Amino acid sequence: MGQIEIIGIDSLIFIYLWEINREFFKDAKQILMRIENNQALGVFARIGIIELLTGSKKRGRFSEAAEYKEKISNFPNLLIRDLSPNIIDIASDLRAKYSLRTPDAIHIATAIDAGAVKFITNDKSLKKVREIKIELL
Repeated sequence: MGQIEIIGIDSLIFIYLWEINREFFKDAKQILMRIENNQALGVFARIGIIELLTGSKKRGRFSEAAEYKEKISNFPNLLIRDLSPNIIDIASDLRAKYSLRTPDAIHIATAIDAGAVKFITNDKSLKKVREIKIELL
């Protein structure tokens, strides 16, 4: 029996699921069900929680933001990782090499640092990164 696959998850994947995005809900649900059912281990950068809460707070839906915070904090088989010196080094390398936005560099660096085999996103601009497989929905 092989090791469980480790996958980095972008904030958008949770947003698509929780906000029932018409186009991407089904794919997001499939990916997150794999993690929830212990078929994969998810890795998520703590900075992503800011992204998860911002939309709800902009709309004045503070109870929704609190619900999202609770959901992400208790999501099964999901490692939520803080910045570490190594993640900072990897993220700054990615920013310098690919001109990524800081949050994107942190998300990808977190996945790389955790030994993820891929990073799942829907941001086509991240496909230029070569240090980890970038998988689009």
